[in-house]
Amino acid sequence: MELEYLDFSGPVKGVTAFSTTRGKVNGRNPYSGVNLCDYVGDDALRVLDARVMLAMQLGIDLDNLVMPRQTHSCRVAVIDAHYMNSDIDQQEQALEGVDALVTSMPGVVIGVNTADCVPIVLADEEAGVIAVAHAGWRGTVGRIARAVVEEMCRLGARAEHIVASMGPSICQDCFEVGDEVVEAFSKAGFDLDAIVTRDAATGKAHIDLRAANSAVLVATGVPVGNIVLSRHCSRCEHERFFSARRLGIDSGRTFTGIYRK
Repeated sequence: MELEYLDFSGPVKGVTAFSTTRGKVNGRNPYSGVNLCDYVGDDALRVLDARVMLAMQLGIDLDNLVMPRQTHSCRVAVIDAHYMNSDIDQQEQALEGVDALVTSMPGVVIGVNTADCVPIVLADEEAGVIAVAHAGWRGTVGRIARAVVEEMCRLGARAEHIVASMGPSICQDCFEVGDEVVEAFSKAGFDLDAIVTRDAATGKAHIDLRAANSAVLVATGVPVGNIVLSRHCSRCEHERFFSARRLGIDSGRTFTGIYRK
């Protein structure tokens, strides 16, 4: 399994962040490659094999690989000893409808699954707190990044010490949206001049989700110099990363994770 490692603005000792790549792809199969998401219609055994393979590569127990069942919400869950000691039913309930995770536990890999939405990993080295968020346009409008920073601070982090990096996601040129989406960002108070452009030929709006989430982080107190945007567009590089816009909703997902050694 090949991993695309995410860079922070500076060295963060003991913290590693990464995104999976699809690997060998059969162009006719939207699930082909490495998919860890178990609720998008893929074969359950293939998903389990991918999770086992990743856990082995990272040198962790499969139980220490934690990912939520995302619903484009702004809900944040804390992964702590209580969660890790709960039974499987309690853990599944705790992760239902959750789109971001925060933990201070070493050796636990927390991650989200995306296929064009923005995955964001965050870390405060001094406090030993890490987090990950799934920010589609709805989560971005709802400022899920702010909710994550606030939860990290409740665990002892400080916003000015947090560094953040974004994984593979759809670029602004590829992210064409309807005017109702633009209106949602406007009503939520975003600076449209900073995140919206219009195609001269079609008149369609294009939103920069990465810039929008960066603005949310900065407004929450994270220094702009501590934020690294993605180098990859999932739609442009759909043979390397899953893209719902290219492959359809019924397709695999790219997993982006972070952990403290």
